[in-house]
Amino acid sequence: MTSSSPSKASTSSSELPGLQEVQKELARRSFYEYVKQAWPILEPGKQFDENWHIQVICDHLQAITEGRITRLIINVPFRTLKSTLVSVLWPTWEWGPAGLPHLRYITASHQKDLATRDAVASRRVLQSPWYQNCWGDRVRLTSDQNVKTRYENSRRGYRLITSVDSGATGEGGNRQLIDDPHDMTKIFSAADRKAALDWWDNTMVSRLDDQQRDAIVLIMQRGHTEDLTAHFLATGVYQHVCLPMEFDGVRRATVLGEYDKRTQVGELLFPRRYPTEVVASLKRTLGSYGTAAQLQQNPIPLGGTIFKRDRWQFYKALPEIEELILSVDCAFKDFQTSDYVAIQAWGRKGPNRYLVDRIKDHLGFAGTVTAVRAILANHPTISAVLIEDAANGPAVIETLRTEIAGVLAVPPQGGKIARAYAVQPQQEAGNVWLPDPSIAPWVHEYLMELSAYPGAPNDDETDATTQALVWFGLRGDAMGLFAFFGDEARRIAEEMKQAEEQARIASPPTTFMH
Repeated sequence: MTSSSPSKASTSSSELPGLQEVQKELARRSFYEYVKQAWPILEPGKQFDENWHIQVICDHLQAITEGRITRLIINVPFRTLKSTLVSVLWPTWEWGPAGLPHLRYITASHQKDLATRDAVASRRVLQSPWYQNCWGDRVRLTSDQNVKTRYENSRRGYRLITSVDSGATGEGGNRQLIDDPHDMTKIFSAADRKAALDWWDNTMVSRLDDQQRDAIVLIMQRGHTEDLTAHFLATGVYQHVCLPMEFDGVRRATVLGEYDKRTQVGELLFPRRYPTEVVASLKRTLGSYGTAAQLQQNPIPLGGTIFKRDRWQFYKALPEIEELILSVDCAFKDFQTSDYVAIQAWGRKGPNRYLVDRIKDHLGFAGTVTAVRAILANHPTISAVLIEDAANGPAVIETLRTEIAGVLAVPPQGGKIARAYAVQPQQEAGNVWLPDPSIAPWVHEYLMELSAYPGAPNDDETDATTQALVWFGLRGDAMGLFAFFGDEARRIAEEMKQAEEQARIASPPTTFMH
């Protein structure tokens, strides 16, 4: 009897990768996995509290490493690991596991001491036995450039520290990490806010080596409608991750898709660290403005700006509507970075106006036409379709006029903010009714935009709303309608006059005998 030889499929234990190799491979593939492995270096003896929002931030930073994002804003409440992830661990991951030790970082905060603190923490990770054992062949800090405010590795990658309060730097880099550029104790100082914006515009904006491929990351808690986040958002080029402490019902997305995992309004961001009772205490301490800004990342008092929160009326059952119209605010394209298309059905009964239905989405021309058809099918008594004569509105108007009666082109006259103030008295007087959130959960998202306007990131719902309310306000005023619609109103009026004249000629009046 002869012994059988080992199967070709079998593998000796010596050929299996060891635990360290497996962990190194996991860290290479995932920044989030690397964070969990590096945590004991930063917080020895302290448990790492896993939470979905950490994964979201890590995924977006990894997307920068992979070249899918070059401009990123992250707004999260304080003490949710934002600095640890962005300013401490991400540079060490890119230098080591991601295999990019040549990258050069400029990192900044509102004070140099804070930026230095995070750079020192990064250096502690880089020089740890764990890191050097895993990636020391790639990353070793040079002895002649290794101080707290600037250190360099053997592959010519470096990290340079600067701050809003330290003035200019003449050097450039591949990554600009801006972590809390505003001092929250001075956020209401116009001079301090302007100093941060000027520092960016006049010093930092040109510091990238390659403006097309290199990346800028701003991570901060919101503080004011005129903070650096607002300044960045106004450019229209940044991906925006916004994570309020309590879910506000808004479905937000970047090029990576929708990222907020919560589904219920009021659901907490990080319940293990910030449970209900802690959040309630913070809200009492911060007040309405601080809660809106620092916790909810929406620096508008909850009372609203033009449209006051407590002046909206809510219905659970619609009354008998006398007139039903559709108001449409179009966009140019259906990209995730484009403006939204807002389509709203509004009803009128006496002096009151009722928001009946609404669609808000990133839609192109074809999608807009399809959405209008769908909402008209659900509300066949709609008598007028108001479409702003801008963006792809003219094309939508031309298409729909061939199949739908009452399609009207509305010229964008008078200015958006002026129109909002013009209709605000209707809302202030309690004449504007919205469906109760219990029957229409999307009302939370609608209220967020209208309350924040004109400081909200989007104004599409506001434009569709003011368009409808102006229409109702002018229904009994022919001259007002001419002013609202301009040449369009005159054309319609002339067509009606000609039609009446032709009908009179075709059917002369009948003489009745008594």
